[in-house]
Amino acid sequence: MPYIIDGKKISAEIKDELKQEVARLKERGITPCLAVIQVGEDPASTVYVNNKQKACAYIGMESRACRLAETVTEQELLELIDSLNKDDSVHGILVQLPVPGHIDEKRVIDAISPQKDVDGFHPQSVGALSIGEQGFVSCTPAGIIQLLKRSHIEISGKECVVVGRSNIVGKPMAMLLLRENGTVTVCHSRTRNLKEVCRRADILVAAIGKPRFFDESYVKEGAVVIDVGIHRDEHNKLCGDVDFDRVAGHVSAITPVPGGVGPMTIAMLMNNCVEAAQGNIVDE
Repeated sequence: MPYIIDGKKISAEIKDELKQEVARLKERGITPCLAVIQVGEDPASTVYVNNKQKACAYIGMESRACRLAETVTEQELLELIDSLNKDDSVHGILVQLPVPGHIDEKRVIDAISPQKDVDGFHPQSVGALSIGEQGFVSCTPAGIIQLLKRSHIEISGKECVVVGRSNIVGKPMAMLLLRENGTVTVCHSRTRNLKEVCRRADILVAAIGKPRFFDESYVKEGAVVIDVGIHRDEHNKLCGDVDFDRVAGHVSAITPVPGGVGPMTIAMLMNNCVEAAQGNIVDE
């Protein structure tokens, strides 16, 4: 049997570490604060926002939920972001995506101060990652690096294949693996011989957005498989991009769905917000 990488356990460890750091910050008069803006009442977005508020409460951070009507104008949303940018008591700002169609998502992301961009989506954050400078990193890829490191899985020198080139997962994932000295190949919908490329991977990151797409024929014996996908199958059961039952017997380590990558995203969001608060400390 492979080693099952337990994202619930590792995310809980990170949140417990952050809880201690938040207590130290409070002793110095700083309470980390995350402002989450939700436009409309999409049920999935409401669940995500509530989960973020629960995580904030657990580690002792303040959370501010800014719930706006779906009819809010883009200008009104940008004005709210501007006011939060200027509020020194707010350390992180997150706009829950997607936003309604009449609002330009790019303008919204660009409006958030890079110093408060705890989602890691601002062009300045992405640029900093690409040239190896300090900046916030997109939470899911950052969480995957923590899963690997805390599971004592070596990245340096390994063949790493990332399937998917989204701005939120695929591209930052590739850059983070490069930062850890992995040899990285990024695959996408136009990749030829996808199966052959995947079979070279010591570490395979599946972020293609297709349920149970990857079976054992895509995986090298003894590889590490990270499944970023989350779907509901025909029986309404959660599954990933990887056919877990067919792949598990061929790999050395694998993330399950649910309970693998998913819990890490919020843990790293909390981590980014605490780091933002730490940036406001000037030692005497």
